[in-house]
Amino acid sequence: MKRSLLPILCCPVCKGDLELRVVEEKEDDIIEGSLLCGACGVEYPIREGIPNLLPPADQD
Repeated sequence: MKRSLLPILCCPVCKGDLELRVVEEKEDDIIEGSLLCGACGVEYPIREGIPNLLPPADQD
């Protein structure tokens, strides 16, 4: 995921702002980490550079 995408992303559950938590980064690409919604507390994983923005019930 490109770090530059963060300003246009929002929580699909409540439309709140997302906070980026980086575990692994290469240049401007986030490889591993998560996006945390400050409003409702839902966390969305980033794996292999792809953010999973499905609501929690749909992530299985």
